[in-house]
Amino acid sequence: MSLKKESLSDAQLHLAALNGNLPLLTRILDSGKVHVDSKDKEGTTPLILASANGHFDCVKELIEQGADPSAKRITGTTPLFFAAQGGYLDIVRFLLDNGAYVDTPSQDGGSPLFVACQCGYMDIVKELVTRGANINAKMKDKATPLFIAAQNGHYKIVIYLLAHGAEPDLRRTDGVTPLWIAAQMGHDHLVGLLLKAGASVDTPRNDGATALFKAAHKGHSAVITEMLKYRPCLGLLENGESALHAAAFSGNLSVCKQLVCAGADPNLINQDGASPRDVAKENRHRTVVEYLQEFPIGR
Repeated sequence: MSLKKESLSDAQLHLAALNGNLPLLTRILDSGKVHVDSKDKEGTTPLILASANGHFDCVKELIEQGADPSAKRITGTTPLFFAAQGGYLDIVRFLLDNGAYVDTPSQDGGSPLFVACQCGYMDIVKELVTRGANINAKMKDKATPLFIAAQNGHYKIVIYLLAHGAEPDLRRTDGVTPLWIAAQMGHDHLVGLLLKAGASVDTPRNDGATALFKAAHKGHSAVITEMLKYRPCLGLLENGESALHAAAFSGNLSVCKQLVCAGADPNLINQDGASPRDVAKENRHRTVVEYLQEFPIGR
């Protein structure tokens, strides 16, 4: 029987899997009118639908009737991918026990471990790693599971990944590291954790901006507090700017004070010949201008 044909029975089987209707699903399969792995135009199989929606009994029945646990949609996503994304540990375990490959990547390179890290499912992260998932796998943009967990603020998952061999300084194609993205998102607790684990404080994005620069631009004072413990560069960066210029640009007075107190030069000239005060004045941040005027040139 062709897997490409979409008949009424195919549609009914897909609907039964989607809704978790085990009696209907079993009856359709037993009729012999459909293939257990019949696909819709997106390549979705009944097993993918049942896995994505947490219907363990339907998953079990489909596997017992010969469904392929490694079937892929046209996006490259598998039943295991969707079970991990949905947080269905029982289905994740069952699929792995029945031959699902733990690291099948989607078209963008994302594996089940990536979506578990993204969604914060610690139990599934542990299960996948225990079953052999590559902890330093990379998506097409070279983001790693650690990067995804750090981006989404999942502290316990970051701890677990680091303890199991995740490399803290692997860079995405744009040069962004887990530390950089955590700083951008304002996750100060993760910034401290990553720095303690050996992450480089000054690794820049490809445009020369460091994590401190981005935190200053975003006004993340707590992140800056963590980073200052590791002596980040307060001078001109590869992008021709400093963290203090970034804080002045965004008009964050408390961050400007924080950086100056840490040793940043309030009269430092950037690549455009402007001081932090000049930048603040151009962007009409009056309180920042008034504060920086307290530091005459050659103080």
